[in-house]
Order: sequence, then structure tokens, then C-alpha cells
Amino acid sequence: MTAPLTGVAVITGASGGIGRAVALALVAHGMSLCLTGRDSGKLERVAREIGSRPAQLLVHGADLSSDDGIRGLVERVTSELRRLDVLVHAAGSLRLGNVEDAGWDDLDEQYRVNLRAPYLLTKAFLPKLKNSNGQVVFVNSTAGLVAGADNGAYAAMKHGLRSLAGSIRDHVNQYGVRVLSVYPGRTATPMQEAVHLFEGRRYELPNLLQPSDVADVIVAAIALPRTAEATDITVRPMKKPSPLKSGQ
Repeated sequence: MTAPLTGVAVITGASGGIGRAVALALVAHGMSLCLTGRDSGKLERVAREIGSRPAQLLVHGADLSSDDGIRGLVERVTSELRRLDVLVHAAGSLRLGNVEDAGWDDLDEQYRVNLRAPYLLTKAFLPKLKNSNGQVVFVNSTAGLVAGADNGAYAAMKHGLRSLAGSIRDHVNQYGVRVLSVYPGRTATPMQEAVHLFEGRRYELPNLLQPSDVADVIVAAIALPRTAEATDITVRPMKKPSPLKSGQ
């Protein structure tokens, strides 16, 4: 048995990939949306896909690696949304390379998008979430469970995000707010396509999770009756990744 999904959701990284899929899934359940992402053109295309279905639809372009981007989103949500029921952190930044090859900027960019922005946005929106007995969803990664040689900075941020989610959960459960972390494996997104190119693997969509798979898991978890809370969910592809190309 599931609970109805109502109210308003704010989704970061909504211009594509898992964020877009979550937006489409939530609007299908009748939720109003605030979509945010770095690419305003892609956001507008997602908004056109959604059409007039939600009672309210805000589209807000924001670079979450910048203080101005975070403040602008907070001000827009605070002033224009009377309530907030679900906050989905789906924005992400990945720069591959081992610790010897990576630059300082690689670490800073991934910190600001993958850890700092979710921290500050959750902090800013907690009053609204507490008022609605809302929910926070962190789209993490299996890199947040196990690190590899070429994703050290990304994995460090995702491990940090896992700890952040646990700390926030320990604080907000008393107010009726639920916190979910989802750890997708290889998912068919532009980011994963870049990973395959870096690794020298064939990018084969049937071997990957689809963004809608992850969105379905998120919707099922946040639609649980209020007597239950899903805290950590790992989702992985059924098939193994393609082998490395010859010569790699």
C-alpha cells in the first residue's frame, strides 16, 4: 500500500538524466514542481514535456557551484512556493582522474556541486519541509559506497553526502521529515557516457540502468505509508558492463 503524493517538489539537476526522470514521474502522480539546473535551455525543454499537467510549475536556471546560484534558488523557492513537500538533490558533477593527475579545480568543483550545494539547500528549505512533514532525497552513487582509482574526489564527495544524509535524518526524523539516499549503479546518462569513453568501454544502453528505473525506485520509496521510512537503497543494472575495448 502506498500513500498519495501531493504538494510541491523541488528537483535539482532536472535538465536531464535522473533529475528529469524524477520530475516526469512525480508530475505523473500529480505533484507540482520547481525544476532547477545549470542549462536553462534543457530545463525549458523538460518543462515543455511536462506541459500543463501540474498545478504549479517553476523553472529556475541556477549554477549550484556558485553562491549566487544557490541564493537565487533559495530566494525564488522561499518567495514563490507556499509549501515544499519533497526536495530531490539530483545535480552532480564528475571529473575523472587519479589523485596524481587531478587538478585542484577538479576537487573544488565536485565539492561545491556534490556536497556543499545539497547541504546549503537542505538547510535553507528545512523550515518548509518541517511544516509539511516533507521528504529529502539524495541521489548518491555506488561511488558513495566504494571508491575507484579514477573517481577519488567524486567518491569522497559522495561518501560525504551519505554521511550528511544520515546526520540530517537523525536530526529531522523527530519533526516527521524522512530522508532517503539512493545509490544508482551505471545509469544511461551523459555523465555515464563520458565515464565509458574515459574507460574505453562500449556505451551500450541495454546494459545500463535507465533514469526512469531510478525514478521509479524513488517514487516507490517516498510513497511509503508514514509508518515507514526507506533510508538507503542501492540500484544496479542487471547486466554486467561491457568489456574494455581491445588495446585498453
